[in-house]
This record gives sequence, structure tokens and C-alpha cells, in this order.
Amino acid sequence: MAPSAVSRGVNSTCRTALSVTAAVTLSAALPIAPPAAHASTPQYLGQWQAPRGAVFDNTVIGGLSGISYDPERDVYYTISDNKAERGEVRFYRVALGISERGVDSGHFLSTQPLLDVAGNPFSSNDIEARPPVLAPDAEAIAFDRARGQLYWASEGFVSDGPAAVLQPWIRIASLDGRYRGEFVLPPTFALTAEETSGPRPNGVLEGLSLTPDGRYLFAAMEYPLYQDGPVADEGAGAQIRITKFDVETKTAVAQYVYQVERGAPRTRQNGVSDILALSDSSLLVIERAANLPDAVAVTLHRADVGLATDVLGMSSLGAVTPMVKSPAVDLTAVVSPLDNIEGITLGPVLPDGRQTVVLVSDDNFQPFEVTQFLAFAL
Repeated sequence: MAPSAVSRGVNSTCRTALSVTAAVTLSAALPIAPPAAHASTPQYLGQWQAPRGAVFDNTVIGGLSGISYDPERDVYYTISDNKAERGEVRFYRVALGISERGVDSGHFLSTQPLLDVAGNPFSSNDIEARPPVLAPDAEAIAFDRARGQLYWASEGFVSDGPAAVLQPWIRIASLDGRYRGEFVLPPTFALTAEETSGPRPNGVLEGLSLTPDGRYLFAAMEYPLYQDGPVADEGAGAQIRITKFDVETKTAVAQYVYQVERGAPRTRQNGVSDILALSDSSLLVIERAANLPDAVAVTLHRADVGLATDVLGMSSLGAVTPMVKSPAVDLTAVVSPLDNIEGITLGPVLPDGRQTVVLVSDDNFQPFEVTQFLAFAL
């Protein structure tokens, strides 16, 4: 739907302490009813879509690449991977009405710029500047309820022109977007302009999730390191690394291999787009293969550490034991329409005691894609 379909509930914006208090209800986007669920799989409750190209607080809603739920405020923090090209590097606060009937409503409540170390909004890329100015590529977000702060990941940037590299990071931010520190990444996370070792550009830190006890932060790569083998495609799977960080020391304490399935027909490459920590040893993992607008395949798997090899000290993978994985749900088979799913979080507990899981899609700011919020019940 066109941006004119957006109706504002409260049309007031206050940037005191860089917080935004505008509220909007995208009432034109109707919830979409789910089909009947099979008893052995997580139940698909339904979805809610934002109108295509909707403008909120002078930003185009889009690029939503990570999501995390704040149960006390009953809001979701969802981060945009906009590289300061369509407004500031930012996250949104979103309210969703989730019940046994589905996702009954959606409201974008505010937008919050994420700030650099000096307390300023990030500038957009300027490769010709000296030194070059490079904006972060924000791909994941996790809310820490106990400490009242956010963790957010940028997968860095390697320029196509003059040699310039912005290294990936996991940073800590207050709820008003201010810098509070960052984690120490393992040496294998270092981006280089040479395509021989280290992470693949645009395939680095894609998933982030805090364990329920708040002690550990898991971070997932989207694609394998160069030295760990090729990216999963329609012909073969691949191995990516999932790293476990201690939140207090901000350092990596373990790293495990996760085996990605080969891609579905016409989807080209398959990778991990986000993770959800269920405990300090168990995760839900989104595998996403997309060649939009032609094809998309999204599957949700459970992964457990089990007897997996700790590969933290390995510069390249040899004979290792990966995490144990089992299929949870094939979203491609039960969700329609389905777009480019990139974020996952635990949502509220339903009145019947079931735990909800909420996912969000990244529309890549493309007119043929959509921003959608999906709800499942475990």
C-alpha cells in the first residue's frame, strides 16, 4: 500500500536526549490469517504487514534485520540495516497485538538513532573523503532486560573503490542510542580487502541473541569464513561459526560450528539470518535462502551444543563435530506470503501458557518486497 495509507495516532516528536515519542498506527495493513497448523510443529498464528514504503518520523520503514522483545514495556526493538542513506542508523520501537487469533495489530511507536562513540549520529558512506567515512551495516539487536541496554551488531563494510574497510562490531547502547562499549571480537572476524581469509563482506555478524539468564550473548555469522569453505548453495551445504560471548567480560568464551543446509531450487545461496538463544547451549536458528523476487526459502531449526567442538582457537576448520540440529518448521510451507525473514525473538506468553516467537522480514527497501511480522506459538 502507498505511504498515504499511514494514519498517525500522535503527531508529536520530541528529540530531548535524542528520543522520539511520535506514535503511528499502520491500520491499513490487515493481519493475515494462518492455515491450520500440524500438531507436531510450532503453530503459525499469523502475520501483520506494514504498508510498502510507509514513512514514519521522516524515515522509510524498511530494512528490518533484527528484533528483540522487551516484556516489561511490551515493545519490540527492531533494527534497520539502512547505512545512513535513508535517514539515520536506527532502531524502531514497535507494539504488536498478539493473541491466539494471530497478530491483530501493529504500531510503530518511535524511532531511535544509534550513536557513535562521540555521541553523534553516523554519517553515510563517503569513500572519497580522507579518511574515508564508512557507515555501519546494522544487522542484529538484542535487549538486555537486567541491565537495561541493547547489544547491536554491524557486519562492517569493504568498499568497492579505494581500499577502505570498516571492521564488524558488537556494540552496547543505552535505550536512547548512546554508546556504552563493545565486545572484543576474535581475530578471525577481521575483514580485509583481499578475498582469501576472514569473513566474507556482507556475510559477517547476522544473528545476535542473549541467553535468558543474561550471562551470555550468542553471535552468528551468515556465511562461512573464506578459509572454512564456500557458501551453501543449491548443490551443497556449508559450515558457519556461532560464537558465545561472556557479557560481563565482553570476550568470546567458545565458538561452535553450525551446519547450514543446501539452498532450495532457484534461491542460490543459503545462510543464517538470525538466532534465538533458548538457553546457554540451545538455539533456534533461521536459515534463509533468497533470490528475490523469484524465490525465497526460510527454515527454522533447533541447534544444541551437545558434543560440538569448540573451534574458538581454530583459524580454519578441520575435522570437527558440529552442533546437533533438528528441523523446527519450514516457513516456506506454512507461511504465505513469505518474504526475506531476518529477525527472531521470544514474544509474550499467551493466556493458555504457550510461548510465542516473533519474526520480522527485511524488505531491502524494494517495492516488490514487504515488511512483515510473523507470530508462532510453541
